[in-house]
Order: sequence, then structure tokens, then C-alpha cells
Amino acid sequence: MTRKHDRPTIFTGRPAVSNLRKSNSPYWLQTTPAVAFRPDFAYLRVVLPVYFDYNATTPLDPAVKAVMLPYLDEIYGNPSSVHQIGVRARAHLDEQRDRLAHLCGSKPSEIVFTSGGTESNNLAIFGVARTLKAKGRHLITSSIEHHAALHCFQYLAKKEGFAVTYLPVDASGRISPDDLAKAIRPDTILVSLMAANNETGTIQPVAELGALCQEHGVLFHTDAAQWFGKEPFIDIRQFNANLVSICAHKFHGPKGSGALYIQSPLLPDPIIFGGGHENERRAGTENLPAIAGLVEAFTRFIPTPVFDRKQLQPLTERLLNGCLAIPGVHFRGSAAHRLANTISFTVEGCDGISLMAGLDLESICASSGSACSAGSLEPSHVMTAMGVDPRQANALVRFSLGRASTLDEVEHVIARFPEVVMRIRP
Repeated sequence: MTRKHDRPTIFTGRPAVSNLRKSNSPYWLQTTPAVAFRPDFAYLRVVLPVYFDYNATTPLDPAVKAVMLPYLDEIYGNPSSVHQIGVRARAHLDEQRDRLAHLCGSKPSEIVFTSGGTESNNLAIFGVARTLKAKGRHLITSSIEHHAALHCFQYLAKKEGFAVTYLPVDASGRISPDDLAKAIRPDTILVSLMAANNETGTIQPVAELGALCQEHGVLFHTDAAQWFGKEPFIDIRQFNANLVSICAHKFHGPKGSGALYIQSPLLPDPIIFGGGHENERRAGTENLPAIAGLVEAFTRFIPTPVFDRKQLQPLTERLLNGCLAIPGVHFRGSAAHRLANTISFTVEGCDGISLMAGLDLESICASSGSACSAGSLEPSHVMTAMGVDPRQANALVRFSLGRASTLDEVEHVIARFPEVVMRIRP
């Protein structure tokens, strides 16, 4: 496996003056006051590639990997087996569930282990809709949800006769609690709204939205995949949600591992059938190595967020200011309510695929939106929901930084990105 310090190191020149905002100050002073720049940054030490796509996935933490390894070797039993090897595996599974429940401030029985955020969202949405359909067939979501949620609602509307209301967002991508209050009907049975958007980093007023649902007696689910590890966490009750989706690989845990918090006594219909695993809520032999990795990553990186705002916000502000110096670049998102590690913008005269290819040629890893649909030729549905012109919505760039991101990497991107744009524009 290639580690970051094994990659080639280059020295990159400082940004061209023409690519910065006009100023009488030297280039290293043209930034936000929060970042201290050194006048000797004539050259920057950068290890390639620069990875600015942490919202897509994070590298597995070595300590998390170490915790997983015994479950790939000596603790190999099936937790459902009644012999001593299976009983040993069951004991470890119960211990991991107890640990996660303790961190969340929930009951162990309220934690269901899944294969990731997509399955957690599917179980929450399909499970609740089908369980409560006798009480009503009206569902509420927003127009900016991840496709792992959005496609569930589209299926329920097309195939199973549910009515779905898609809440609008403002130009910054925020949902209005007033719009939610107006949308709730007597036959509304579920509201599902994300805690933070994966493309823009816009943070939703999720606690207020959940409180509104409680007032109206409507179940509330939040997809918190992008929220965990980036914002302060006290306990699961802070969302005012009945169901909360968790995804391990967004905070240095393993891929293929997630969880769904289901507030008791709610019992959504299962969407996977087979054995009676996870208290008959999710069939399939539990993936104990992945579960152990999820719980260890949650323990290490959620109570104290691994995406440290004090470290990352100055970097993203510097990066955003550098990119906005390019004519035709427009910030997309909320300046006041944004994940500290995420910036998004559109680029006039370009398209997302060409921008991603150009950045990749410069060994800069970024995204044109959700990693699950980054290869799509369709404009970002998040951008169009925010009122962005479709041509610009198809030219989205998202940089999402992480704990290993450095100021030198930011300066390298600022130096190279104008060249990428100039090569694409006619």
C-alpha cells in the first residue's frame, strides 16, 4: 500500500500574481487573518497527489485497522452459531453494540448495524413508509438529498402509491422550517431531511426541523453521514430524530459499514430478508470486522470531531478566496452554516467532467458533486435546486479537506487551478 509519505514530493512555485485579486500586498498576505503566512513560502513542499475529496471517503485510520484485524483471523465465528466459537463472536458483537449505544446515549436495541449510509437510508425510508402506510401515504423530503434517500422517495411515489412533497431550499441550500411546517398534512407519516449536504457542506437546522415533526406527531429521519466527525456531538437526541443514519467511511472507518439508530418502540419493516439477524430488522450475518471498525472510529473521531474546525476553516477560507480570484468562479453554499472542511463553487465556461480531468492531471483529487454520481453528465440536482443555471450547475467543483490537509497543499491548488480553467475555456 502506498502511504502518503511514499508519494513523490514536488516543489511548486508561488501563485502567479495575475491569478490573485489586485492588491499592493505580497501574495502571502492576501488571505484571511485566521491564517498566518510565512514570507519564505517562495516554494511549497507538496506530496502528490493532493487529496481534497474527504466527503467522498476518508482513509482507514491505522488504529481502527488494528482493531479490525483480530476479527479477520482468530475471532472468525458466526455470531448466530450456538457453539463456543459462535458464542465468542456473539459476545464481541454485543460488546460493540453496547459501546456504540453508550456513545450515542441510546439503548443497545436501538442500534442496527448495516452495510453503510445507503442501506441505512433505505431501511429508514422504505421501512417506515411500509410500516405506517395504513395511517397515511404522505412523505416529505427535500430536493437536495443524497440519491440514497432521494431515489427511495421516487420509487415509493412511482411504484407504491405514496405522495411525496419535496421541500425547496434557498440560494445557500438551506431548508426553511416554515416550509416544513406548511407541508405537514394529517396523512404525513415520515419526514426525511439530511443534517449536512454532501455537495455544498451546507448545515441544516436539523434539531429545529426535528422538533417541528415532534410537535406534529410525525416521524423524523435524518441522514447524518456527512455530519458525524465534522460537527460537535453530544448524543443522538440532539437531532430530535426518530431515525439517524451513520456511515463509517466518512470518518476514517471502513467502507461497507454503517448503522441506523431507530428510536424504540419503532420497528420498521425490513428491506432484506433471510435470517433473524439484528433482532429481525436486517437479515444477513453480521460483518464483525467492519462493525468493530465502525465503533472504534466512532469512539475516536466523533466525540471530538476529527475534522477540526479550528484547523480546517482557515484552510478552506484561503482556498475559497484563491479560487474566487479567478473570473467566473461563483461560491455555492452557505457562508454562515457550512461544514468547515467543504467549499463548492461553479466555473463559467467549463463543465464538471473536464474540470475533474484537468485537476486530476495536476494530481489534485476533487469532486464535481456526490461521489456516487460524479460520472453523470446530468447537472448537479443540488445546484439546480438552489436556483443555479443548468449550465453552471454542470460545472461544479467541490473541495473537501481533512485532517491531513496542509497549507502547502492549498497553495498548490490555488497555483494550479487557474491553469486548469484556462485550458478548458474556449
